Amino acid sequence: MISIEPVLSTLFLAQQPAGGSPYQPFIMMGLLGVMFYFLLIRPQQRQRKEMTARISALQNGDKVVTTAGIHGIVHNVKETTVLVKVAEGTVLEFDKPAIASVKKKDTAA
Repeated sequence: MISIEPVLSTLFLAQQPAGGSPYQPFIMMGLLGVMFYFLLIRPQQRQRKEMTARISALQNGDKVVTTAGIHGIVHNVKETTVLVKVAEGTVLEFDKPAIASVKKKDTAA
């Protein structure tokens, strides 16, 4: 009768190679952390800085879209809010962080 024990032990039991570094798991965790930073955290920080700069440079006449999808033209910029003209005689007040995108007014026109 053939014994299956040696076959199972070689298939299912992991053997560590001789001379393996005990610091290898820590190195892999560090590399994973660096990759996580460059792929997720840094692009979000850059995007947040660009949007903050765009909002701080708002001027009267700029076309904006809010986070709710409302399109309008900046009527007045206050310290923490923006008055957006959405139709003739209709001006809505939004917090500055509610501005999702800004298209500068045409300076040639």
